[in-house]
Amino acid sequence: MPVLQLLSGKSLLPRVKTCPGGTNWQKVLTGQSQISVVCGWLAVWSLKEIQNPQGDGTVTATSLLSVKGLTKAYPGVVANDQVGFEIAPGEVHALLGENGAGKSTLVKMIYGLVRPDSGSMVMNGAPFEPGTPSAARGDGVAMVFQHFSLFDALNVAENVALGMDQPPKMRELSRRIREVSENYGLPLDPDRMVGDLSAGERQRVEIIRCLLQDPKLLIMDEPTSVLTPQEVAILFETLNKLSEEGTAILYISHKLEEIRTICDSATILRLGKVVGQCNPREESARSMAEMMVGQELLIPTRTPGEPGEVLLELNDLSVPADNQFGTSLRNISLTVRAGEILGIGGVAGNGQDELVLALSGEVRTELNDIIFKGIPVGTLPPNPRRALGLLTAPEERLGHAAAPDMSLTENALLTAAIRQGLARNGFLNWPKIRKYASEVIETFDVRTPGPENAARSLSGGNLQKFVIGREVLQDPDLLVVNQPTWGVDASAAASIRQALMDLAAKGAAVICISQDLDELMEISDRFAALNEGRLTPPRPARGLSVEDIGLMMGGAHDMEAAHV
Repeated sequence: MPVLQLLSGKSLLPRVKTCPGGTNWQKVLTGQSQISVVCGWLAVWSLKEIQNPQGDGTVTATSLLSVKGLTKAYPGVVANDQVGFEIAPGEVHALLGENGAGKSTLVKMIYGLVRPDSGSMVMNGAPFEPGTPSAARGDGVAMVFQHFSLFDALNVAENVALGMDQPPKMRELSRRIREVSENYGLPLDPDRMVGDLSAGERQRVEIIRCLLQDPKLLIMDEPTSVLTPQEVAILFETLNKLSEEGTAILYISHKLEEIRTICDSATILRLGKVVGQCNPREESARSMAEMMVGQELLIPTRTPGEPGEVLLELNDLSVPADNQFGTSLRNISLTVRAGEILGIGGVAGNGQDELVLALSGEVRTELNDIIFKGIPVGTLPPNPRRALGLLTAPEERLGHAAAPDMSLTENALLTAAIRQGLARNGFLNWPKIRKYASEVIETFDVRTPGPENAARSLSGGNLQKFVIGREVLQDPDLLVVNQPTWGVDASAAASIRQALMDLAAKGAAVICISQDLDELMEISDRFAALNEGRLTPPRPARGLSVEDIGLMMGGAHDMEAAHV
């Protein structure tokens, strides 16, 4: 069917951006299915039929951005191989794929962070070759990254100014921040210190910084990974308003139900190539996941057994925050038994990191605050705790869980040396270390050319699989994981959850700290919530209502707890 079908039966392809009389036809063509007057002609069209279904990047009349044949190779891997797609003004377009499928490389080329080896891009009908992010911003492209780039010790306005090429005077910038944030339903006080903001408010800073530059295309990478359900709803209202105003949105997320809710279309990548396009609203989350992986999706299964002996006791654990922006742990008491999975939920910044640091031994406590297998370990450092079988996997995978510039082999050594016997009498057994790293890579399907590649060369999801696999394969008695599937695709997330459930089935205890409530309800035997450094009494996960969970996350510490 032609792009525009005149009522007379003739077709029309506009060749200019501006119609006679100054009408901008690109702003007119923003509906999903409309009848409108374009350059004086009555026209009928359907945006879904205008889009290029082959994904070859062919420019059509309604394209804001057209990508054709983009290729980028690194030593040992082709990150993008002849990738093509297009996005129209006002369209919310999903970019889907497994970890390592090439999504991050693709958006980095669009944003000017990476130069393609070959291929072309067209923006608003003109060649688009951004050599830097500044050049991309100049052409109307803005990006909200998965990891925030904000300074805690500066206020909102100062952080926004740092991300702008030509910021106005601070008073004028503060006025604009208030105006734009209120207009888009994301209220922000420009004078507040960023260190005092919640994770959701920090994301607002990043979004407002982009909106102040009046983008034509807004790229969002895992935008809801640190948000509560209420904050997600607010974000979606903002994105819908932007879409109605003609701003195109390129949306990357592993949360496929969100994709079905917010996105008009989707391009699916696998191993660096476009393997399909779809309308997410006409697909199920499972069908999209299977398109991404090219096979049937694993569904985690577990038959909970009776919990065994108490492995961990926390006795009125209190730990002061190590900086003015941290959260102090207050009077946490808890028992965890062999064979059970305890899920801990909560909004980011309520003491999750501090709890993991206290359990790992990176932050010392009073001797009897933490009892593991009957042994007081509060004053023990990490390695003696690991020797006893208490292992942890922190949230920050690059820089905390793994050293960025060290190889995967070296990173395997960092935490597995004791339990895997990788060193003897002060000498490292490098063949054994490489074998262990290779075992982790193979067992957890880590996409990398080999164990000698640096940790920073992996995509975020693949590094997460390596970090979790490195700990699971050490057969811990207690594994504490923080955000185990953060930024991980549906297939890999299912594999990680299955690995945690298998670990519990073998008799280990697992503490899973996550902001993904669906994940916690799927795998947990008991559930508790952190709020301002305090932990609610754990309750059986089965039968908990959304209202119960909301109250617990909001700090309802006096709710009746079931004694299990």
